[in-house]
Amino acid sequence: MEIAAFQQLMADLYGEKDRERGIPATVAWLAEEVGELAQAVRKGDHAAQLHELGDVLAWLASLASQLGLSLEDAARRYVTDPPM
Repeated sequence: MEIAAFQQLMADLYGEKDRERGIPATVAWLAEEVGELAQAVRKGDHAAQLHELGDVLAWLASLASQLGLSLEDAARRYVTDPPM
């Protein structure tokens, strides 16, 4: 799946609810999911890692949409001007 299509899918599925929740709460949920991913990585549980990676991507897509930003544009920086 293309990153823009994923961001649009998340907006279609959860956009209204996410906008009602607001940006500060979305950031908090994203941070919680990153913590859960870190736990899964430490435990070496591949199924949980995959699950939590998906959750992190979903919340990141939600945040980007609420901010009016494109994940594709954010990723493009690594193609055109990667930090070294």
